[in-house]
Amino acid sequence: MPLSDEGRRDLLEILDERYDRRSTLVASQWPVENWHEALADPTLADAILDRLVHNAYRIALHGESLRKQRARNREAEEPSPPPTGEASRDACGEEGAE
Repeated sequence: MPLSDEGRRDLLEILDERYDRRSTLVASQWPVENWHEALADPTLADAILDRLVHNAYRIALHGESLRKQRARNREAEEPSPPPTGEASRDACGEEGAE
């Protein structure tokens, strides 16, 4: 979803004020190649990206998301429910129907 015109101008203003004076950390799930599309205005996109990329350290992470890994681990740790429709034994060893 592209940024609104006001959002683009606000982002440029923030980056402009911080440029060469303060550190700025940006985390995104969008690849840098798609940022022009997300910023929607080619002129403002160039200005924003110039300020972000100049003197930047870029760290690209690859692989499965940590959230997905943790969800899969939780699912593996959860006990599976007893089969339905079969007799089961309670703590006293007596049979009971599900």
